[in-house]
Amino acid sequence: MIEHWIGGHRVASAETFTDVSPIDGRVLTEVARGGPAEVDAAVAAATKAFPAWARTSRTRRAEILHAIADGVEKRLEELAITETEDNGALLRSHRRGVMPRVAHNFRFFADWLLQLEHEDFVTRGHINHVSWDPAGPCALITPWNAPLMLATWKIAPALAAGNTVVLKPAEWSPRTASLLGEIAAEAGLPDGVYNVVQGYGDEVGGPLVAHPDIRRISFTGSVPTARRITAAAAANLTPLSLELGGKSPLLVFADADMDLAVDLAVEQYDNAGQVCLAATRILVEQSIAEEFTERFVAKASTVRQGDPRDEATDIGPNIHERQFTKIDGYVQRALASGARAVVGGGPNTDLGGLYYRPTLLTDVAQDSEIVQEEVFGPVLTLQTFTSEDEAVRLANDTRFGLAATLATGDHDRADRVTQQLVAGTVWVNCFFVRDLQAPFGGSRQSGVGREGGNWSFDFYCDLKNTVSAPKGWSDHG
Repeated sequence: MIEHWIGGHRVASAETFTDVSPIDGRVLTEVARGGPAEVDAAVAAATKAFPAWARTSRTRRAEILHAIADGVEKRLEELAITETEDNGALLRSHRRGVMPRVAHNFRFFADWLLQLEHEDFVTRGHINHVSWDPAGPCALITPWNAPLMLATWKIAPALAAGNTVVLKPAEWSPRTASLLGEIAAEAGLPDGVYNVVQGYGDEVGGPLVAHPDIRRISFTGSVPTARRITAAAAANLTPLSLELGGKSPLLVFADADMDLAVDLAVEQYDNAGQVCLAATRILVEQSIAEEFTERFVAKASTVRQGDPRDEATDIGPNIHERQFTKIDGYVQRALASGARAVVGGGPNTDLGGLYYRPTLLTDVAQDSEIVQEEVFGPVLTLQTFTSEDEAVRLANDTRFGLAATLATGDHDRADRVTQQLVAGTVWVNCFFVRDLQAPFGGSRQSGVGREGGNWSFDFYCDLKNTVSAPKGWSDHG
């Protein structure tokens, strides 16, 4: 049984829900199912703990965050196995990349806190001093595709800033957020500073984002849910940060390194396509489209799908039957509308369960559902262009603007094209290089706001400017 973590203690609920592994359908555990009462208790605990934590020195807060990172590293294998069972992502990725990154998230924001400053400046002889004041209890709502890593992108800066947290993890992958409560307590984090309430969106997320004592809301998830959160936050004028969906392009020009371009394209199947930043729309210059497609098909055929706990596996299952059905619906409607599957095109019947074959669809129209809507599965589309202007037009022609990837051997072209792309992040001849000091977020319906480095502290704090007169100080005390 996974219970809530409220005020530094395990708290049960009258009802539970079942956590099932997408790997094989095995029941993992029962999970406490929260509601308004548990939300109220968690917010009350966070509110009570806030004044003391806000007054805690930067040095001490940083020490505790580093101690949490130490705890994550000590329990890395347990966390990796738990999350793989929970969401079906590769165990080797959790061991080597994801969980080490969780620890890094805490270390980065602990260290950034200690150097956070704005140089004083003078106005007509008066001294201006900028400070970052803790805002208060924060509501954090996180997704299931990389549960702990994405949660700690939010938790670490919120805690470093001196805030307290109420986390609502995704109900399909709740277990590592609960384990983090134990790790944080052992690291010396005071009771009530970090709280977790599990449950469904309407039952937990709704009351949480509408709570009048919440001072910040950070959400990663879908556009429809973001609209409901925004409406709820409006009543209290609660500032929010939203990282939403994407339908990102990969632009491949004829002067690109073909091996690199194909590798970048096949890499988009990572985590069974359940990556918000994935470049799912491959746009290839017409003159190389045939060669690119042939080489893509050959490369994709080497991708191994299977049990994510197997070291040799490249792609595991999708997270949940509901998501699996949604993915297949997109693909089958596209095929019925005239698209052609040159790779995949349906469930992996050899494996059964929630394993969907890596898929590449061609002969798709720009205004079609499969090109315009986020599938969030191992499904890519391929379109061609004949000019740089057409490539940019196709790339920007969606309601999203989260990321874009560009493959070209021409530095000047890279500069021209990246300046025109609507995206929060653009990668040139690389993919998924993410530095926490860089701004992260999306444009259009891919999000509101930016987090990372100073941008995180700007969001999680109330910035204050203190102006001091040059006269009026006594020589006493």
